[in-house]
Amino acid sequence: MTVTGAGTSRRTTRRRAAVGQALADCPGFVSAQELHALMVEAGVRVGLTTVYRALQDLERAGAADVVRDDLGERLYRYRAEAEHRHHLLCRRCRRDVPLDTAAVEDWIAGVVRSTGFADVEHTVELVGVCADCQTGVDRS
Repeated sequence: MTVTGAGTSRRTTRRRAAVGQALADCPGFVSAQELHALMVEAGVRVGLTTVYRALQDLERAGAADVVRDDLGERLYRYRAEAEHRHHLLCRRCRRDVPLDTAAVEDWIAGVVRSTGFADVEHTVELVGVCADCQTGVDRS
């Protein structure tokens, strides 16, 4: 069994492991539906619900970075290291640029100190349009 947080646990199955591997094989951020379609196209028999649950488990375990696109859809990318990362994401082509996480975390720590809050959690999402998309350059 794998502990998934909030007192729940789920068995690690071959299909869930396949979701993790499929995510690791993706070069950038991908939605659950896109990942499911890629897996089905590759001949992996897996349900969309399993993909969503496996991605949630990966996120909770710190094995996936998550950002939201302009429509609020969650996009996932495999995180090989257990280090928390922040990204700047192009809303058109989904190119992502990792940010200086130390600078972001230092800013958050300063906010926490100055406000007196404790046990602060945060989500930092920066979305824009990359230089290539601004000029119409096709990166594919």
